[in-house]
Amino acid sequence: MGLLSGKVAIVTGASRGIGEATARVFALEGASVVLAARSAAEIDRVAAEINSAGGAAVAVAADLTDQASAEHMVASAVERFGRLDVAFNNAGSGHMPHPLGEISASEFDYTIRANLLTVFLSMRAELAAMLAGGGGAILNMSSTAGLQGAPGMSAYAAAKHGVIGLTKAAALDYGRLNIRVNAIAPGPIVKDAIPEAARERIARAVPMGKLGTGDEVAHAAAWLCSDQASFVSGAVLSVDGGRLAGVPS
Repeated sequence: MGLLSGKVAIVTGASRGIGEATARVFALEGASVVLAARSAAEIDRVAAEINSAGGAAVAVAADLTDQASAEHMVASAVERFGRLDVAFNNAGSGHMPHPLGEISASEFDYTIRANLLTVFLSMRAELAAMLAGGGGAILNMSSTAGLQGAPGMSAYAAAKHGVIGLTKAAALDYGRLNIRVNAIAPGPIVKDAIPEAARERIARAVPMGKLGTGDEVAHAAAWLCSDQASFVSGAVLSVDGGRLAGVPS
């Protein structure tokens, strides 16, 4: 029996990175998974690989900055699997580092829409389905940039701080209705685009001396969404190798 056996889960931004890793871990933990992202080809690939490995996955192409698209994603999950128990709102995007005064209004707007509006619209649709089904667990993707400042990343930090605000408010709104809402805040995570020299420099600022992996975030996400975390709501879990604890010696 896996952590999520018998659950129906949505994972947004599931075409790559942490979202793809989490979709795979959720399936391994027994969930039926609906994968959502803008890239139909990529989520089709991930869903096919999960199904080939014995899991249950469906891909739904969705632009989650659009309310109708978010509602279609949730309706597809309910139509295919009968209900919705878990949602991991992971979809988002960063921006190139610039001091605040050099970030354009359009870049700021894009970053807020990609990282905060997507979570808001997804949650609205997910909450309706979970209320109809008697409860559930929602996990929102924030960042350590949502818990402290990030030089050159003011728009991204603002959006990720906003995700935490949405999370805490929703936890208060829906706690008595059997819906838990939490956030996860990854620190430095290995990405193919990060050169090896940069990885070594970043790792020196992490107490554990290394970057994290998508799988490490995914397993933490699975626990937060499982019944083992049944009394955890309104929380923000940092998965950052201890970076927010202080400066390593």
